Amino acid sequence: MGNYLNVGNAGFEAMIKDIYVDKTGMIKYINRTLGTTRKLTCFSRPRRFGKSFAAKMLCAYYDKSCDSRKLFQGLAISKDVSFEKYLNKFDVIYLDITWFISSVEDIKNTVCILQEKVIKELREAYPDARQEHTLPETLAAISEITRSKFIVIIDEWDALFREVKDDRDLQDEYIMLLRGLFKNSGLTDKIIEAAYMTGILPIKKYGNQSAVSDFIEYNMLEPEPLEEYVGFTEEEVRALCAGSRLGFEDIQKWYDGYVLGDNIHVYNPKSVIEAVNRNRIRNYWTRTETYESLKVYIDLDEDGLKDAIIQMLSGKHVKIKVGSFQNDMTNIKSKDDVLTLLVHLGYLAYDSGEEAVFIPNEEVRQEFVLAVTTGKHKELAELIRNSDRLLEQTLKMNEEAVAAAVEEAHKAVSSPISYNNEESLRSTIRLAYLTCIDEFMRFQELPSGKGYADLAFVPKKGSSMPVILIELKWNKSDEGAIKQIKNRDYPYVLKDYGSDILLVGINYDEKSKKHTCKIEKYKKENMS
Repeated sequence: MGNYLNVGNAGFEAMIKDIYVDKTGMIKYINRTLGTTRKLTCFSRPRRFGKSFAAKMLCAYYDKSCDSRKLFQGLAISKDVSFEKYLNKFDVIYLDITWFISSVEDIKNTVCILQEKVIKELREAYPDARQEHTLPETLAAISEITRSKFIVIIDEWDALFREVKDDRDLQDEYIMLLRGLFKNSGLTDKIIEAAYMTGILPIKKYGNQSAVSDFIEYNMLEPEPLEEYVGFTEEEVRALCAGSRLGFEDIQKWYDGYVLGDNIHVYNPKSVIEAVNRNRIRNYWTRTETYESLKVYIDLDEDGLKDAIIQMLSGKHVKIKVGSFQNDMTNIKSKDDVLTLLVHLGYLAYDSGEEAVFIPNEEVRQEFVLAVTTGKHKELAELIRNSDRLLEQTLKMNEEAVAAAVEEAHKAVSSPISYNNEESLRSTIRLAYLTCIDEFMRFQELPSGKGYADLAFVPKKGSSMPVILIELKWNKSDEGAIKQIKNRDYPYVLKDYGSDILLVGINYDEKSKKHTCKIEKYKKENMS
């Protein structure tokens, strides 16, 4: 076993000894592509979404230097008719580009040294093969004497584009290596049985063309039919929660939000596993990398970007066009390019039917809040600070201060055209109470009693905060809003949460452009 040729199954063995979610169905899919025109697969998804786990799984299955039958016994692939046919039957070249970059003294020599090291191991394994200078030619020489083909697995294929964003010469050298392996129709068919690349970014474009166009790509914009392998599915998360003190609803409220393909809900594996192991809900995925990576992009001055962030922070979806994105981190030319990149990085989710992006869940929303409050868009930072003040004054039942804070947020969020608009007010309230997410779960149009409460903030487990129940009125009265909450018995469904319930009625008068507020404390004993 080597570092690049036939690395063995130790990585996969360590995975299944821990909490393991069976994703071996991916092998069945790859088996169907072996030796076909669809044999080149690139599957990109955000960091900590299981890319390296999948690569190690494929190495363990195909690598002919080891016997992995026992490791796969009982897993989904072992029940498939293709299991025995391809199990441990191939020479596998495994390249972890992120690891390799960290191991070279000068990153500019990455491509050259990478080829040298892989060729050295190939020559040691096949000394009778003709001596060649490039990796594609060396593989061809070996295939001539063995009459067999290789499976190539490249983990984090796009790491060079992320690490040396501005070094076009090195990027071009790397692309030429990939083209030599995978874009030479005669040579590729002779030496490659299948290739599987993982990454965060889709394959880079040059103009409108893909750098390695023969790859079939699956990514956060177009994952079909591999949606269930992007992360953990809802069914898999439910199974994990069965052995945890955390309930599925706890996980769902914090980490759900990526909806792919045919309404398949996908969860970040890193976050779910950490939450289940620690029996605690918190930000695990975003803690693996500082918020600076997000802040760099939301601080850009692209037209419309600030307004898009405001809309998403208030819970809205924002329409985008994804076609202009060049699949790298430097050729950012528009708001849509920024938002498309954030989809690939996992900071935004994409609704393909609506062609719109949105902040997927509360874990990521908190990262946005942190990035905004320390970024250069001062108006956005002030909105967040205003939200802190609004929550404080709501808890103090300071009606005038709450009305003033809502009015300030309404002016900041809404354009003059949409200001006198009922949906604008709803968006304003969602954004105005943005920082409630630190200690509360937010529910919109909560079904309760004889209707739907406009907005409810329910304290998380262990919090001493009250429930905050908000009803909005338009050209009516704040007292009327409170009356409706009581008459329709909205508090009843929330009787098991928190201590008391704060009833908040907010009214906007279209003529005067004034907001008024009424706040009452509702005792649990008053609930029917």
